[in-house]
Amino acid sequence: MTQSLRISVIIPALNESQQIASTIESAKAAGFDEIIVVDGGSTDDTLAQSKDADIAMSSQPGRAIQQNAGAEVATGDVLFFLHADCQPNPKSAEAIRQVMAKDRSVIAGAFRQHIDARGWRYRWLEWGNRQRVRWFGMAYGDQGLFIRRPVFENLSRFAPLPLMEDVDLMVRLRGLGTFVLLEPELIVSARRWQKRGVFRQTLRNWSLLLAYFCGVSPERLARFYRHVR
Repeated sequence: MTQSLRISVIIPALNESQQIASTIESAKAAGFDEIIVVDGGSTDDTLAQSKDADIAMSSQPGRAIQQNAGAEVATGDVLFFLHADCQPNPKSAEAIRQVMAKDRSVIAGAFRQHIDARGWRYRWLEWGNRQRVRWFGMAYGDQGLFIRRPVFENLSRFAPLPLMEDVDLMVRLRGLGTFVLLEPELIVSARRWQKRGVFRQTLRNWSLLLAYFCGVSPERLARFYRHVR
């Protein structure tokens, strides 16, 4: 087993009391070295349910702000940003250690997804998300982004954007080194697709991404995002 690299898991959370304990448990079972939950002002007992994390802290709301706050206190050589409704495979920590110890050109990566629902629509969605990473080098936060700490710091961390902080980071990573997509599947809650429908949610995501690359500001997109939510 490769033990040279310490990996800190950073979980931004907001009103995730029903999910957070199982997410922490899965991260522990996967063998990560440190688990940090950063709550963005929950009105439920998310922080109380995070008691098994190594650090459970509060910050100003906003995923970028919360993830940066977690990175500030993290001690790992690699930072793994995990959404609260995602659960890592038991082999995921070792997969990160192995690929990064073997090849120093690998600076960051993400995981294949398994959306926690039955049906061909979800398998189609998983396939499309894999191809997005392979063809365009564009992973989203719900694929479990991990990055070498020095690279993250040199990039000045996540930009303090209200939306698209993961896309912005992916763009800034281009040309700096190798980005990998690892095989151990990340279990992703299907709740957002089940709430709005697979095709409607996917079309919404594509529309936001297209608008972002056409120059629409994240602040304006965030207002639209809150509206459709």
